[in-house]
Amino acid sequence: MTTSAIIVAAGRGTRAGGEIPKQWQMLGSRSIAAHAMQPFADHPGIASLVLVVHPDDPGDLWRDTPQAQIIAGGATRKASVMAGLAALPAGTTQVLIHDAARPLVSAAIIDHVLSALETHQGAAPAVAVTDTLWHGAAGHVTGVQDRTNLYRAQTPQGFHLAPLLAAHQMHDGDATDDVGVARAAGLDVAIVAGDESNIKVTTPGDFARAARLMGQDMDIRCGNGYDVHRFGPGDHVWLCGVKVPHGRSLQGHSDADVGMHAVTDAIYGALGQGDIGQHFPPSDPQWKGAESHIFLRHAVGLAQAQGYKISNVDCTLVCEYPKIGPHQAAMKSALAAIMGLDADRISVKATTSERLGFTGREEGIAAIATITLVKP
Repeated sequence: MTTSAIIVAAGRGTRAGGEIPKQWQMLGSRSIAAHAMQPFADHPGIASLVLVVHPDDPGDLWRDTPQAQIIAGGATRKASVMAGLAALPAGTTQVLIHDAARPLVSAAIIDHVLSALETHQGAAPAVAVTDTLWHGAAGHVTGVQDRTNLYRAQTPQGFHLAPLLAAHQMHDGDATDDVGVARAAGLDVAIVAGDESNIKVTTPGDFARAARLMGQDMDIRCGNGYDVHRFGPGDHVWLCGVKVPHGRSLQGHSDADVGMHAVTDAIYGALGQGDIGQHFPPSDPQWKGAESHIFLRHAVGLAQAQGYKISNVDCTLVCEYPKIGPHQAAMKSALAAIMGLDADRISVKATTSERLGFTGREEGIAAIATITLVKP
């Protein structure tokens, strides 16, 4: 069996508020849709992803999502699912369909659905209703609904592809989910264990709830870096990847980019991986005069290899001269390019030491950096 996943992200989600559809709004460091897609991208049982988006949404909205085939959806949910089904790679025999507004789906839920598909035409997660249910009108209770055998439906909903495709083709009108379409065609759909955390973001309050739930499992690390280099002969300094004209140069075994060194050490610190000197010993002649981006790329690679995403960086340069302001934007851009971040997640600023200490006497430059790493 070859299983693909369709992530439906073409809805407008107006009840959630905001200037853009809810699935593209940020939850922590990534969009809700990116969180929803990641467990499928990481799951060994999922061969490919299809992301169905609204044709009017600009492409930069899904820049942080895992790799997927991007296609335009239709005017209704059913039309969007049909577009996704038509785009599935050749050889697909099973499909999981998931709402992009459910950012907390787990690998365990995906496992439950895939296991049930071994013996059923369809399977979907659900949570049994435990609250008392009322009928009401005009603000008054008019009756009580028996909750026996009632469930709250979740996604992903999984099916063997051929019968689901046939069910959609013969189904008239729209449908709130694919189980409804499958059941109308007489398909057998098994209920598997859902999870109370697998919420669908629908209203403004759901963002905070999802953030709280996500924070229970999220691994967040902070790291600090500090570096100093003295002045010596020269006509420029390297600071945060930018060559800045100056009457003297910073001295060091490498290019002495004190800002980039502090940022690099902050990453190593957050990972518990020591400092630059441990990874690139100054006693090793091969690093003589090395460009500091080599060190930073190494630290970023270690973070990525351990599943961490860099959330933001804050670097402060301590010096009387040169003046940092005219070069600030270029420094942010240089760091952003090396670290794979948007420039608005990077801060580079400067301060003086009020003519006190070695920086105040213009004997060198110090740098302090703080970084946040997040593992969803």
